[in-house]
Amino acid sequence: MVNLVAAQKPLLLWLMKMAGVRPYSVEIEPGTVMNFWVPCETIRKPEKSEKIITRLDKPTKPVVVLVHGFAAEGIVTWQFQVGALTKKYSVYIPDLLFFGGSITDKPDRSPTFQAECLVKGLRKLGVEKCVVVGFSYGGMVAFKMAELYPELVAAMVVSGSILAMTDSISVEALNRLGFSSSSELLLPNSVKGLKALLSVATHKKLWFPDRLHKDYLEVMFTNRKERAELLEALVISNLDASIPSFPQKIHLLWGEEDQIFKQELAHNMKEYV
Repeated sequence: MVNLVAAQKPLLLWLMKMAGVRPYSVEIEPGTVMNFWVPCETIRKPEKSEKIITRLDKPTKPVVVLVHGFAAEGIVTWQFQVGALTKKYSVYIPDLLFFGGSITDKPDRSPTFQAECLVKGLRKLGVEKCVVVGFSYGGMVAFKMAELYPELVAAMVVSGSILAMTDSISVEALNRLGFSSSSELLLPNSVKGLKALLSVATHKKLWFPDRLHKDYLEVMFTNRKERAELLEALVISNLDASIPSFPQKIHLLWGEEDQIFKQELAHNMKEYV
């Protein structure tokens, strides 16, 4: 039986090309490959006399990097924003490691490693300065990018995310939502579990047939072992938490009814960043 979610990918690829981005894989280092959606105009076919397959040009417009959350890969998360942004910006959308086509054989699962690989990939793509937009898990990776690479990250927009997932924040959120672990919430293995995640993560409650939920689980929740390790590496002790000094302008974008990270966390974070 055809997977309906997988069957839509060729259409999504065509739509995104029409909007101005296309997929491109970057070898970060041996054993680590990160997939990006990059501006179509930066990829040129080589001349007949050239041996290389493609030639990359530097972006010609201000760069915006869109970093996805934990429930979907990059282009699925940001597909509805691409068309509006590509008119004025060079848009780059990475798939973080173990999402989409990105993979590594390294054991490090920390947000810091994600940030380091993402920055290496952007530099190989010719990006010298950018604004980073991070959603949820992607926001934590974005904060690490801004902390470690201030010369690259000029400004940030962070939505539904925090500086770091401390054990106290994690325990409070899971207890309030009725889940025993982050994996139970963010790595559902059943239609019931996916519906529970969507009920927490989305504002508008949309109805989809169970068949579509099953297909989404099959396509979007691959690399389950590695993603569970990402979640484990995400949580740090309260004693290890620190607040860096960010030179960048940071805009916090929050939903009034965010069920995972309450607005109180945003107000507290605003006082420090």
